[in-house]
Amino acid sequence: MTNILLVEDDKEIVKNLSLFLQEEGFWVRAVSGQKDALKQIEEHGQEIDLVLLDVSLQDGNGFAVCAAVKANTEIPVIFLTASGDEYSTVTGLDMGADDYISKPFRPRELISRMKGVLRRCGRTQAVLELGDVRVDTLGGTVTKNGQEIILSALEYRLLLIFINNKGIVLTRNKLLEEIWDAAGEYVNDNTLTVYIKRLRQKIEDDPQEPVLIRTVRGMGYRA
Repeated sequence: MTNILLVEDDKEIVKNLSLFLQEEGFWVRAVSGQKDALKQIEEHGQEIDLVLLDVSLQDGNGFAVCAAVKANTEIPVIFLTASGDEYSTVTGLDMGADDYISKPFRPRELISRMKGVLRRCGRTQAVLELGDVRVDTLGGTVTKNGQEIILSALEYRLLLIFINNKGIVLTRNKLLEEIWDAAGEYVNDNTLTVYIKRLRQKIEDDPQEPVLIRTVRGMGYRA
C-alpha cells in the first residue's frame, strides 16, 4: 500500500482528504506542523512514498519541510498552495517539489497528480487484494486470476471501499454516502443494489453464492 504523509493544519481538510485517500487505497499519516513533519521524515522516511505538503503550518512552514525532505531522502513532494499564490508555487518548485495543486482542489484531480508523480519517481506500486482479485491503485487496473476486469468508476470505487474495510459490516446508508460523488450524480438504494450485483458478476466465481462480498442480512455487506 502506498504510504502518504499529509502535512496540513486545516483539520477539516485533513479529515476529508484522509478519508478519501484511504478509500482510494492509500495509507495516510497526517501531521499539522513543521516539527512533527520533520520528526516523521526522520523516523519513518523509509516507509513514506509521497508527501502532500501545505505551505502554511501551525509552526514553521512547508518550505522548511520540503528542504529537509529533498536534502535527506528521495521522497516526492506535492505542495498544496492557496489559489493564486504564485510566489509559493514558484518557490516550492525551485526547492525541488515534484508538483503542486492549488486549493480548493478536486479530490480526483489530486489523485491523478499523485499517481503521475509516483509513476515518474518510480515509487512502489500499491497492489490491494481481495481473494484472487488484485487492484493496482496506481494504474487503476483490476485483475482476477491474471485476467483484467473492466469496472466502471462507481464499481471500482465500491470495490476499494470493500477492500479497505475488510471484515467490517458496511450498511447500505454508509455505502451510499461513500459512492454518491463517484457517479457524479445522486445514487439511490435501488441503484446501489444494481451496482453491487454488477460488481459481483465481475469478481465472484459464482455471483449467486458470493464469497468476496457477502450479504449480512438486516445489516449490509461485508468483504
